[in-house]
Amino acid sequence: MKQYLPFLLFLAKFFGSYILLTLAYKFYLNQFDAASNELDGITQAVSNQVERSSNLLQFDVQIHPSTKEAATQIWFNDQLVAKIIEGCNSISVILLFAAFIIAFSTNWIRTAAYILLGSFIIYFFNILRIDWLIWALYYYPEQKRLLHDIVFPLIIYGMVLVLWLAWIFKFSKK
Repeated sequence: MKQYLPFLLFLAKFFGSYILLTLAYKFYLNQFDAASNELDGITQAVSNQVERSSNLLQFDVQIHPSTKEAATQIWFNDQLVAKIIEGCNSISVILLFAAFIIAFSTNWIRTAAYILLGSFIIYFFNILRIDWLIWALYYYPEQKRLLHDIVFPLIIYGMVLVLWLAWIFKFSKK
């Protein structure tokens, strides 16, 4: 049994931290009334940042609140191309990232610093990912399913994998 202790400790730290972080996030989300189309503050911030970053990239993008659901509509060249919902804000991905880093933690200062840096990278990369998705959906609408369901999730999860591997092989060493 002693030989399995490091693995069991990893699992306990991963699942324990993931459950606690997820419960805290759900508590935050429960403060908003999705039935009344009320968008949470993080998703609203992501929507605003996507609009600004898209415009910096010379994309003619406007955001408008949805009247049918808790979402922000994304208009590109006066055409509705996408919407941003709570699941697009990268927080669930950041929580998964953080739980894995905690499970491989060495000292708390290094762990906390890496979680903050990695979370910022994921959040920023997610904004760019949405920018690219808006452009791709406008020019290739027939590829919506492939782009939204496969290509662009691979981009964000690929980034998380790179950050995890960097943590394991470079930064988590004592």
